[in-house]
Amino acid sequence: MSASAEYVDYITELLSGFPDLTTKKYFGGVAFRSSWFGKDTQFGVVLGDVMYFVVDNETRPKYEAKGMKPFSYNKQDKTVILQKWFSAPEDLFDDAELMKKWAMEALEAAVRSS
Repeated sequence: MSASAEYVDYITELLSGFPDLTTKKYFGGVAFRSSWFGKDTQFGVVLGDVMYFVVDNETRPKYEAKGMKPFSYNKQDKTVILQKWFSAPEDLFDDAELMKKWAMEALEAAVRSS
């Protein structure tokens, strides 16, 4: 699931000004990381052309209410679902401030779960 450079650039532009933002290659995609809370923490990832954020029990209901789905992949004859990663809602892609707000919540969820 490689991520297109254009899509990653667009997400990076939306997150411009996000504290201590870095990116790193991640399983054919691109990880979004921040050390804002004192530890380098991955909070998002682009796989294919889908942005996923880290969620936890506190933030997952917000994603589910918007109809977002967890990351899943096929392995042998079954589907593996990772409840830690949910796709980002479409409305975030039209509003950089909203994208940064959800990204910060994802970073906080990632820190809580580490």
